[in-house]
Amino acid sequence: MYSLPPASRILDVIEKAGGLTENADISVINLSKKIQDEMVIIIYSKEEVLNFEKTKEKEKIVQSSCIQKEENALKNDACITNQTVQGKISINTASLQELMTLPGIGESKAKDILSYREKNGPFQKIEDIMNISGIGESLFVKIKEDITV
Repeated sequence: MYSLPPASRILDVIEKAGGLTENADISVINLSKKIQDEMVIIIYSKEEVLNFEKTKEKEKIVQSSCIQKEENALKNDACITNQTVQGKISINTASLQELMTLPGIGESKAKDILSYREKNGPFQKIEDIMNISGIGESLFVKIKEDITV
């Protein structure tokens, strides 16, 4: 557990923890995201990112085991929950695999979105996704209800 000033970012936490290992893969991490109290930050290994779908399945199993089974049973408030904005995919934090679940977004466009984020920082509004080559007005109309920033 690390304590940092309120305006700190995930990158600051990583630095305070001693940096990344050789096996760390930050391609699915938003290093510029501001930290929050009680935040859990998981840095995946290169192997985990390659097997991201398997990792997601493991997370679902862990999450389902934390669900309160009976109304009067004790609730585990320490469980990690998968928080999304109304089921939308954040184009600022989504992994390659998550982006590829969007209609019309294959591996190539998903990689272009990740590259854009690395070069330009986070998207300011969902319409900014049209700055990606191959994502025009018609494709934007197909995915706009499924994405958020």
